[in-house]
Amino acid sequence: MTGQTIFSHFLAELGVPFTPGFADSRFRAMSFKSLFGMQQLLKSYGVESQGLRLADKKEISSLAAPFIARTSRGLVIVTSCGGGSVGYVTQGMREEIPLDRFMEAWDGTVFCAYPEAASCEPDYKAHCLADFMVKFRNIGLVVGGILLFLYLFITSGLYSRFSTVCLTLMNIVGLVLTVMLVQKSLNIHTRAADRVCRVLQEGGCDSILETKASKAFGIFGWSEVGFTYFSVSLLCLLIFPQWTNYLAVCNVLCLPFSFWSIWYQKFKAGIWCTLCVSVQATLWLLFFCYLCAGAFHDIFPLRLEFFVLGLTYFTVLMGLNRLMPHFHVAD
Repeated sequence: MTGQTIFSHFLAELGVPFTPGFADSRFRAMSFKSLFGMQQLLKSYGVESQGLRLADKKEISSLAAPFIARTSRGLVIVTSCGGGSVGYVTQGMREEIPLDRFMEAWDGTVFCAYPEAASCEPDYKAHCLADFMVKFRNIGLVVGGILLFLYLFITSGLYSRFSTVCLTLMNIVGLVLTVMLVQKSLNIHTRAADRVCRVLQEGGCDSILETKASKAFGIFGWSEVGFTYFSVSLLCLLIFPQWTNYLAVCNVLCLPFSFWSIWYQKFKAGIWCTLCVSVQATLWLLFFCYLCAGAFHDIFPLRLEFFVLGLTYFTVLMGLNRLMPHFHVAD
């Protein structure tokens, strides 16, 4: 169990019971991120500590790990020091380098902590209960969503035809891809999205999302448009399967954008966004699914339901665009 800051990582190495959310919030609330401030925080956890400046750097081998050392790369948590190498934690990652290289980067300053058996986070049990309830809420949301999806998928009869099963799967794939694009547009980086983006070109997705062309009319991000399209289409398919022919029309209206997107990446930007290309491929796979399902029959004359569907796309896009700035993560 670790958090996101050096303070929570240090508590984990010390073996002091803590909750990541509370520990990280206390550390981030510090006006100045200093060793003195960390010393005061540790006192509230029942841990005594002190900062030392070693005149002879070789004395590091006599210190009991873990302790914090100040280096040219910033503060690191030394977890082991012996056998000619130093193991340390930096930004949550464990690394190991030869002792002589560490000596060159280290300025001789260390911060040692001395936890006791009774050392513990204030109100630890209450914080653990709060964390459990958050996890329970998240799990409940996922389980509830899956059960609701299965109920609608079965009661709407989508399971009974191969073409409608494929339509459902393609909309889910498109929704997942556009969620990743939305996250990237918000500077929220995930391992899954980064792995996908590396398939065609390293950093291509981030570069494309930084261009002016990533926004329609300079306001609506194409990632928002994609998320709106796939989310509304999936819900409509599950709740109103009789509107499948109108979903097919909306799909056809989106296809010209795929040509422009590929042209722009190939000839204008000279950069490939794997997520963007995958979304365009999904749109075309959806088209063939609609074609196989016979969804292009009895479309005309267009009835009120088609315009209600269009209004739903429009309203969801407006709402999403209004909410997006509130979730943007600063660089």
